[in-house]
Amino acid sequence: METAKFLALMPVLPSQDVAAAIDFYVNKLAFQLQFQDSLSNPFYAGVSRDGVQLHLQWHDPSEWSTVERPQLRFEVPEIELLFEEYQGLSVFHANTKLRTTPWGTREFAFFDLDQNGLTFFARTEVTGNA
Repeated sequence: METAKFLALMPVLPSQDVAAAIDFYVNKLAFQLQFQDSLSNPFYAGVSRDGVQLHLQWHDPSEWSTVERPQLRFEVPEIELLFEEYQGLSVFHANTKLRTTPWGTREFAFFDLDQNGLTFFARTEVTGNA
């Protein structure tokens, strides 16, 4: 039986200030702006880097929960290079470190401006999950 092929996943991250989120992803994390719904006061936008695309969507503060924040994992084979790239850009938490995990990855993590969790990892051994 023929099955449908998945081509991509584009998570939508909640944001309290989409313009500030665009600035963070573009000017700090070296993503490229793909689109935004308004030049002066965007409520929805898309950014990408190396074929990985994220969407950023405004959420009203009354809908905001700091407990239920998304956590994203980005696989990046050159993890040391990315760590060095981001290290001097004031994006890391005081405890952000490049570490080797028991589940077979080398990784580091921090939060974006809206407290969405971003983990960047490289596989250190062949594993089924990362």
